[in-house]
Amino acid sequence: MSTPTTPAVGRAAGPRWWVKGDWNGLFGLGTNVLLNVIVLTGLCLVVVNIPSETVYGRILPALGIALPLGNIWYAFLARSLAKREGRSDVTALPFGPSVPHTFIVVFVVMLPVALATGDTLAAWRAGLAWACIIGCIVLLGAVFGPWIRKWTPRAALLGALAGISITFISMSPAAQMWQAPWIAFIAFAFILIGWLGGRKLPGDAPVGLVAVLLATAVAWIAVLAGWSGILEPSAVGESITNLAVSLPFPTGDVLTGLSDIAPLLASAIPLGIYNFTEGMTNVESAAAAGDRYSVRQVLSADGLGAIIGSFLGSPFPPAVYIGHPGWKAVGGRIGYSLGTGVVVAVVCFTGLVGTFLALFPMQALVPVLLFIGLVIGAQAFNVSARRYAPAIVLAMIPSLAEWATGLIDNSLAAAGTSVREVGVANLVASGVVYDGLKLLGQGAVLVGIVLGAIACFVIDRRMYAAAITAGIGAALSFVGLINALEVGWNASPGVSLGYAFLALLLAGFGWYSRREIDMALDDELLFVNGTLMRGLELHGNLAGAELLEETATAPRYRLHSIGDVHPGMYEVGEDEEGASISGELYQVPTDVLLKVVENEPAGLYRGPVQLADGRLVPGILYGRELAEQHPDITVHGGWRQYRVTVAPASD
Repeated sequence: MSTPTTPAVGRAAGPRWWVKGDWNGLFGLGTNVLLNVIVLTGLCLVVVNIPSETVYGRILPALGIALPLGNIWYAFLARSLAKREGRSDVTALPFGPSVPHTFIVVFVVMLPVALATGDTLAAWRAGLAWACIIGCIVLLGAVFGPWIRKWTPRAALLGALAGISITFISMSPAAQMWQAPWIAFIAFAFILIGWLGGRKLPGDAPVGLVAVLLATAVAWIAVLAGWSGILEPSAVGESITNLAVSLPFPTGDVLTGLSDIAPLLASAIPLGIYNFTEGMTNVESAAAAGDRYSVRQVLSADGLGAIIGSFLGSPFPPAVYIGHPGWKAVGGRIGYSLGTGVVVAVVCFTGLVGTFLALFPMQALVPVLLFIGLVIGAQAFNVSARRYAPAIVLAMIPSLAEWATGLIDNSLAAAGTSVREVGVANLVASGVVYDGLKLLGQGAVLVGIVLGAIACFVIDRRMYAAAITAGIGAALSFVGLINALEVGWNASPGVSLGYAFLALLLAGFGWYSRREIDMALDDELLFVNGTLMRGLELHGNLAGAELLEETATAPRYRLHSIGDVHPGMYEVGEDEEGASISGELYQVPTDVLLKVVENEPAGLYRGPVQLADGRLVPGILYGRELAEQHPDITVHGGWRQYRVTVAPASD
């Protein structure tokens, strides 16, 4: 396929640092990032009760370094890509503090330490250590990520994340909205219409900014009229007088937090794994929109951002954001990323976040977070095959258990007592199965991934893979990383034994049914061998599909060039000579499949194709009689190889 080119003069001048569309990107991404910074600041101050001098003097200045560094790096990558390909439409990847990790580090890491020890600085140091571990895992993901991503069902990963989104991201903002719905519903209306409904506001105004400003204006009218005390006018002036420039500096606090590393691993390991798998997904999303970035460069930026931030004082790991195609569609290019970095740095270094907290009621902000939680939760179902829905729900349950036990613990603490004083038996007798909830929720994200993966493999009738996963669950619980009250050898013998029994039963059933041949085709898979492949003419028709792997057929097919426009593949008989044809395997939602079928060239049809590993999947075939009227190109082993060696696309 030909690549768009620009005149030599344009190339010499290089891509522009700023274009008109970058204003849309800046208001959109900048508002999103600032809201997240405001929220994480409020969580540190109100939920964990970290001293304000630590929040404004250490955490925010550290973010003021870690986040802009990532924005600058992604802008540099975008500019390099634009210069290399001679294009002016390259869009930088979006970057900011990871929303799921923000809530996890607050409610799962720092808050329990603060409640257990009464030392909020110790809680902060635990958060620093946790963020550092996340960064190290993401860096490892740059090396091992593709292999892990290949073998872990996406539905299990997204199902575990959906559990977090429903509990730790959505529930608290939803409850806060109902504390002052007369404010929250104003912002929520714009978010529903503009973001969920996809409607543009007059003048193409940024939805998030309009939602927050209008809800805040209504709140201030009520306060100034004496109808409500939800905001304190004096707090605004006080926050302005407290503005000061604070610069970050490295200390050994993160090393102090790492001295008690064991309790942090149960959540850090799975979330680190999720971080780099989601990073790879976002890079693939950008590639589908036309901008191909290096996964290794992107993951390295995320990992180093988390590590550098932790040593400077921030427990909040940054990450490449979902949404590159959206910012590209509104005209964002390179400048919007740089602009966001500059704005974030100014806000974090000067303490303007405190002024924002005094100016904006929380009820005007949390509808944005509720929307994010809804989107993340829905994503698990939207991008996964329908048959995986039960596995996704199963992967969500451990997070629900962890959230429930947290509420129980906090409620008892507010009443001046504890589970130990009340007694687990008394709670169980009252219908609160605390012991089961506690064990189920320990290491919730990793538990969700393990249980969800087992269910996905069973649904796909891959019993041995399910058995191996259950065995991994037994090993993880044995050392206390999941379903255990503490990390250590033989930490949860009952759970480990349960996983072992499950593994044996799954393996036994796999052996019993080993001779069964399942000829049913998976309607949500599609093997493509021609112009639907990445980088070729019709790949855009697969937008919304997930690339599962590059693979090849069994050696029983032949390939012909149909007018050098597209290939035609058909299966040969048992006594005929065939070959293995390379291609790509996708998971394709129904709406995407309909678009593919409707736009396929004449003569191509969807039929069964046997892959090299023996699986039978739907693929794109061509009538043999029609194909044999065209040149046979089987010797090349695939359409892409033929295009490169014989009929390359002209510029």
